[in-house]
Amino acid sequence: MDEALLRSLTPSVLAILVRRGADFAAAEDAVQDALVEAVRVWPADPPRDAKGWLVTVAWRKFLDAIRADTARRRREDLLDEEPAPGPAPAVDDTLQLYFLCAHPSLTPSSAVALTLRAVGGLTTRQIAQAYLVPETTMAQRISRAKRTVSGARLDRPGDVATVLRVLYLVFNEGYSGDVDLAAEAIRLTRQLAAAIDHPEAAGLLALMLLHHARRAARTAPDGSLVPLAEQDRGRWDTALIAEGVAILQAALARDRLGEFQAQAAIAALHADAPTAEETDWTQIVEWYDELTRLTDNPVVRLNRAVAVGEADGPRAGLAALAALDTSLPRHAAVAAYLHERDGDLATAARLYAEAAHKAPNLAERDHLTRQAARLNARRCR
Repeated sequence: MDEALLRSLTPSVLAILVRRGADFAAAEDAVQDALVEAVRVWPADPPRDAKGWLVTVAWRKFLDAIRADTARRRREDLLDEEPAPGPAPAVDDTLQLYFLCAHPSLTPSSAVALTLRAVGGLTTRQIAQAYLVPETTMAQRISRAKRTVSGARLDRPGDVATVLRVLYLVFNEGYSGDVDLAAEAIRLTRQLAAAIDHPEAAGLLALMLLHHARRAARTAPDGSLVPLAEQDRGRWDTALIAEGVAILQAALARDRLGEFQAQAAIAALHADAPTAEETDWTQIVEWYDELTRLTDNPVVRLNRAVAVGEADGPRAGLAALAALDTSLPRHAAVAAYLHERDGDLATAARLYAEAAHKAPNLAERDHLTRQAARLNARRCR
């Protein structure tokens, strides 16, 4: 079976059923039933028109469900409207599914799960494995999300910013089990960027590619984190970097700057530096200033403090940090780094230990604990 083909066809088949009048939840169930049938039938009898076959079978599965549900008032009308088997229409409604899955009434986690299921074509089990939750929990989450959007129509303009935010969340989940969510997010964002003429969609794709290019160098053989300054840049994927930079430059040339383009510009400056010492921190600070203007996000200000510390010295970085809420995620880690740069090892060690206690994952906690131990060992010499 060509699993990639099935996954690529899933969103457009689902969209066709919804456009014909099926509600989202019932259409999604019918498409899943059709995919199961394809897995059973195709190895021995592959269709000439895979998409047309899936549309025909999914529509019949939907009608079978309608026949079994006497409460559906439009049952007879839908039966009369059954189209004759044949090639599927060329129109691709996948883009509309992005907007439907990013419905404003959904929580971010539900929107991400529904996007992976409906647009990404992943199974509930695969999504549950990626999120490290029981399959039943993920099934309930997806079911609630489907019920929420079942009444929504596909003829309303979507919120591109919300769709991009959902894809960004998918990318940040990384990878786990047999599902690489970072790669999946890139695949879906490529589709979106090809479907709409929007510089921020291109900016998000560039940002993902530039970050993904450094993936192989982010961890040591023992699984421990490797900070950006210590990474082996020879392990960075230069082809992804070149592609990301080219996409970013084309987006920036349109002079419609957005936050993802600004973030991608910062990532490009890191990727462009042959060594950590040659990083253009002054220009990175300028991009963080642009990003702050666009978002006024406290996490952006936190990252800006690090850049200021590199460009103008640790005291300047600490001064920028002083204006921020100490409860911000990773505030203690940034403060520890800047205090170490400033020579205050005792304060830095204490803050590294505090940051380790608040770390969101085991790998980061272990890294920060090692940093604290390293400084304490230096102080005891």
